[in-house]
Amino acid sequence: MSASSAFNDEKGGSSSVGEPEYGHDPASGGIFSSDYKRHDDLKEMLDSNKDSLKLEAMKRIVAMIARGKNASDLFPAVVKNVACKNIEVKKLVYVYLVRYAEEQQDLALLSISTFQRGLKDPNQLIRASALRVLSSIRVTIIVPIMMLAIKEAASDMSPYVRKTAAHAIPKLYSLDPEQKDQLIEVIEKLLADKTTLVAGSVVMAFEEVCPERIDLIHKNYRKLCNLLIDVEEWGQVVIINMLTRYARTQFLNPNINESLLEEGGDKTFYGSDGNGDDEDEEDKLKKAEVAALAKRKPYVMDPDHRLLLRNTKPLLQSRNAAVVMAVAQLYFHLAPKAEVGVIAKALVRLLRSHSEVQYVVLQNVATMTIKRRGMFEPYLKSFYIRSTDPTQIKILKLEVLTNLANETNISTILREFQTYIKSMDKDFVAATIQAIGRCATNIGEVRDTCLNGLVQLLSNRDELVVAESVVVIKKLLQMQPEKHSDIIKHMAKLTDNIQVPMARASILWLIGEYCEHVPKIAPDVLRKMAKSFTNEEDIVKLQILNLAAKLYLTNSKQTKLLTQYVLNLAKYDQNYDIRDRARFIRQLIVPTEKSGALSKYAKKLFLALKPAPVLESPFKDRDHFQLGSLSHLLNAKTGGYQELPDWPEAAPDPSVRNVEVPEWTKCSSREKRKEKKVEKPFYSDSEGESGPTESADSESYSSSGSDSGSGSAENGSGSESEDSVEASESEEEEEHKKKKKKEFKRPVQESESEESSEEEERKRKQLKSNSESESDEDEESDSESSQSESEDSESEVDVKKKKEVQSKAPSKPVTKESKKEKKEMSLLDLDDFEPAASPQVTPVNSFLCSSLVTDLEGLSLSDSVLSPIAISPSGAQTSYELLHRITGEGLSVVYCFSRQPFGPDPKMVAVQMQFANSAAADAKNLHMEDVKMQSGMRVQEFPEIELLPAGETATAEMGIDFCDSTQAANFQLCTHSRKFFVSIQPPVGELMKPIFMTENEFKKEQGQLMGMNEITERLTLDAKCRDEHAVVQRVTAAANLSRVPCGSDKECRFAGRTVSGGSLVLVTVATKEDGAAQLTLNCDKMVIGTMLVKDILLALTQ
Repeated sequence: MSASSAFNDEKGGSSSVGEPEYGHDPASGGIFSSDYKRHDDLKEMLDSNKDSLKLEAMKRIVAMIARGKNASDLFPAVVKNVACKNIEVKKLVYVYLVRYAEEQQDLALLSISTFQRGLKDPNQLIRASALRVLSSIRVTIIVPIMMLAIKEAASDMSPYVRKTAAHAIPKLYSLDPEQKDQLIEVIEKLLADKTTLVAGSVVMAFEEVCPERIDLIHKNYRKLCNLLIDVEEWGQVVIINMLTRYARTQFLNPNINESLLEEGGDKTFYGSDGNGDDEDEEDKLKKAEVAALAKRKPYVMDPDHRLLLRNTKPLLQSRNAAVVMAVAQLYFHLAPKAEVGVIAKALVRLLRSHSEVQYVVLQNVATMTIKRRGMFEPYLKSFYIRSTDPTQIKILKLEVLTNLANETNISTILREFQTYIKSMDKDFVAATIQAIGRCATNIGEVRDTCLNGLVQLLSNRDELVVAESVVVIKKLLQMQPEKHSDIIKHMAKLTDNIQVPMARASILWLIGEYCEHVPKIAPDVLRKMAKSFTNEEDIVKLQILNLAAKLYLTNSKQTKLLTQYVLNLAKYDQNYDIRDRARFIRQLIVPTEKSGALSKYAKKLFLALKPAPVLESPFKDRDHFQLGSLSHLLNAKTGGYQELPDWPEAAPDPSVRNVEVPEWTKCSSREKRKEKKVEKPFYSDSEGESGPTESADSESYSSSGSDSGSGSAENGSGSESEDSVEASESEEEEEHKKKKKKEFKRPVQESESEESSEEEERKRKQLKSNSESESDEDEESDSESSQSESEDSESEVDVKKKKEVQSKAPSKPVTKESKKEKKEMSLLDLDDFEPAASPQVTPVNSFLCSSLVTDLEGLSLSDSVLSPIAISPSGAQTSYELLHRITGEGLSVVYCFSRQPFGPDPKMVAVQMQFANSAAADAKNLHMEDVKMQSGMRVQEFPEIELLPAGETATAEMGIDFCDSTQAANFQLCTHSRKFFVSIQPPVGELMKPIFMTENEFKKEQGQLMGMNEITERLTLDAKCRDEHAVVQRVTAAANLSRVPCGSDKECRFAGRTVSGGSLVLVTVATKEDGAAQLTLNCDKMVIGTMLVKDILLALTQ
């Protein structure tokens, strides 16, 4: 009965709910029916004229395949329907054919013309499926047809078809390796593809067919780095592994200077064991050479190397463990030591995953902890063992804990080990005892403690625990045997009870090796062992022979007869090793007439000093395999593994990665927008991936005065020529500015000299305008000062107004001039206003007096005229407390983000600080020390304030590169007598800088930042925030963005870039009836986008 039902299931006529039955013969019995009856109902359905029946049949057949049942006998019936006009049926037919085309090659060949027609089908899914089936027919005769199909598909308009072509390349290569040259041409073409869908697949094909052809990667390197974040997860893994090998061949070792110094140190250390002054002199010379080499060649990281590290870092937050592991191995193999630490947190996060993932991650962490122990020390508790962990995971965690052990945390780790010894898992207990032994070996301070603990374990009821303890104690005793004769005596007594062969052998070896420390006990142990010799295991018998030989040489009076008895027993043993050892020892230690010259040296042979064993980690030499690879996991080279190349000694030519820009891309629209003259190649080297129109638009962003060079540098890796031109421009501008200031007779002092050398009276007068003058100094390299603008303008009224402003704020900038075009313009001639300079937001600091605000409002720049520019309201600049006057003993410090470009470095956020001394005594030498920041972050310290009299205030400005993160900058604020620990943490909105953008440009950029780069939230606006002005005011207060012109009354648009990375941030607030609204944010940095959405939502709803 069961056989019949099983056959009916196989036949497709199961009686499951919702599945109709077709063509059952009630008289047929499953056992006696012939095989041709199988699937008759499905064959009839496939032969019918109704598409609905065909579709139902195909669904059932594909379901059978999914359940692992064999449906190959339906191949003739299915293959007839490959020409079916119904697209849904055709898709399922192709799914079936991909599965069985390799098994039924002859039948599949009959339909090859249909597959070729399918390659021309208007539906991209059919074209891709046809190519997939064609490449699955593994017959050499159709190789030319497959090659032609792949070449055509590689030029297909659909990226999905091009992706399928990339998948077909390795199949064809394995079928006919002689096609390699033609396939490489297709790979080269597909590598130039700009879509993320194709990138991962073509790199996989590259790795399978021609991994040695790294010259194909040069031109596409920057594009692959920039596309990486948007490629599908498994494509990311393949690309990261390939780029790891590529970087090892193209860039210099970032830790080269450290490794040189370490080598030099090692040589000196070993050299010091020698005799004489000559060796000392040689050591000094070598050390001097290493130091000179380090000085002569300071390491400078290649911008492309930095691009790879920067673009892979966000992937540490990926939900796919394989991607995180790939980035971790990339950082371990490529990053400077100071930056590798970022991977630790991501790997620890993976330990919360399934046990299979944990196993792989812990294998890699164990390897990393040998060389980079400090990385994982803060996460020590994450490696504590849970009772529910499988044994393999427990042993790996033990390995990591042992590697992390040092003088500071050893007491914690040993307490943890004490708990593990009580476990019921015997393999785990044995591994724990070995781990205690390794800790004792590596850390001398706890050796005695560990030894005493292990001796206590010798009284454990569990024989396996005792045996493992004996083996480990034996290794520890070899380090200082003379101090531990009591332990040796104690272990000698255990021979009566312990039956584990390895433990018995270890005890006998110890007694024999240190028999002079236990002269009375050793012969008695030999007597007992001689009694039970015949019943012992081979490993124990060999040690009994060794013990007998050593005692014969040191105490022959007591042990001569015992030794002869043991040797006679061994002479007739079944094991030939033991017989051979007995003959060898007899000839060596018992002198006879025939004994050779070796017998004189018997004592030296048997009782030679033996070095203590070094207990090393099994992961010690595994890092020569690429981390994350199967070879690393198995600790053996597997098929298809590619060695990680060594770093080159000299850097290869970086210009091979430069991409030439076609002339036609340099369109004339920039002249219409009055952009800068093209004296240098503006486009970044990664132009290949961005396209002509995108690059033309990106220039308008990057030429915004504050960051004219960084736009291209962030997209690719800006060339050095651009930097030099930028520098020369800023120098020319500074000279021009100085001349005009002399003519105007209004000297503006540098902020450093203001803080250090001015008199008290001048200080008081200047406090009101100090922040403005500093911001002006910050913008010297970016914009013309307001004085030079007023001199260039032809309108006398404008000059008068300008002078009024200067009398109160001598250097507050209102507008910017183009660097290149020294064209005369009226202050209000907004038609000639350069659009790229518009993002200059005009914030009003909380430090400014109200009279200055009214003067600025008195200018004829009305809100309506400056509609594209977000004018921050006076309350928008929030002050934050850095140091409270009670904590600071009378010194209080507040700070705010001035939203002005920071002159010394445009990638830094300007932070304005106000110091107030309410103490009775003067504060002296106010400065910063001990700056602690996350890797990659930088700080430009404020100039030291030499004197802050009691009751006075002073302002200063500093710059911080937060690396587009909200991590705090921690430092010590120091006076002449005290130090205060303080930290500055930026709101995410202050990490932006505003940029000017037209409506069309906004829409175009928004279209490129869709999918994962777009966040949409619905909200209800606050009752006071229903009009357009209030929305603009609140959004610009929350984030330093500029308003983008918009034709609709219902939408407000804002644009900006992150200060450090230059990533585009686009915000749209679409208002609806009854206060309902939709907030849309587009940004390629998901973390920043998420945090900014929260801040803007809070601003609009409260």
